[in-house]
Amino acid sequence: MSASSDRQADRQEGWQAHIITLFPDMFPGPLGTSLSGRALETGTWACQAHDLRAFGTGPHRTVDDTPAGGGAGMVLRADIASAALTETRNQAGDLPVLLPSPRGEPFTQKMAADLALGKGGVFMCNRFEGVDERFIEAHDLREVSMGDYILSGGEMAVFAMLDAIIRLLPGVMGSSASHDEESFTDDLLEYPHYTRPASWQGRDIPAILTSGNHGEIAAWRRARAQEITAARRPDLWARFIARNPAAALKKPDDEKSG
Repeated sequence: MSASSDRQADRQEGWQAHIITLFPDMFPGPLGTSLSGRALETGTWACQAHDLRAFGTGPHRTVDDTPAGGGAGMVLRADIASAALTETRNQAGDLPVLLPSPRGEPFTQKMAADLALGKGGVFMCNRFEGVDERFIEAHDLREVSMGDYILSGGEMAVFAMLDAIIRLLPGVMGSSASHDEESFTDDLLEYPHYTRPASWQGRDIPAILTSGNHGEIAAWRRARAQEITAARRPDLWARFIARNPAAALKKPDDEKSG
């Protein structure tokens, strides 16, 4: 455990983030700034990093070995990963355990919201070619993917997951309404945003947004969100239509859309 994480954990009693990693000094890292940093200071959440190397063997505290059956790279040992997770669970209690993995289920806004409703989570940061499958089976880990690409380790994925979760905790963002209209809420991407100046480089703010008619503004935003989702994310759009079969793209007339 890093000294900074230890101090944070000593004085915080909010949503608990326990991270098992070979690089405990990476945390809280960027999560110690901005909204998440203020929430960390006020105790809305707590960050505790657990040093995986402390459970290694031999003079170099080795945690990996060559893959059974041959092949490139190294594999995190099941016995060492298990010892680290067991010790962490002794401190963390009965929290969900997530393993960042390219083969895991996609991390979604709904997953972030569900985790934010709980007491915290344990995040097992993978390295090397992966971790011994027997460890995953023995502890029934939830494998989670941040996308169809490969990272050097799980730490960057954990930063992203924690940021998505922390901003949903009560009091972190100024208005809960901000959550309701964000991308991926209701399987739609977010509508376009505008602010001053009213005209910029020959482009005007859509007239409807300055009309003061809140009902028409809401309808315009909903229509734009649907159009953007259908064009850019057909997978999300298919899910939206499956839940809303009567939904159809509605384009406001030229006067209202500006």
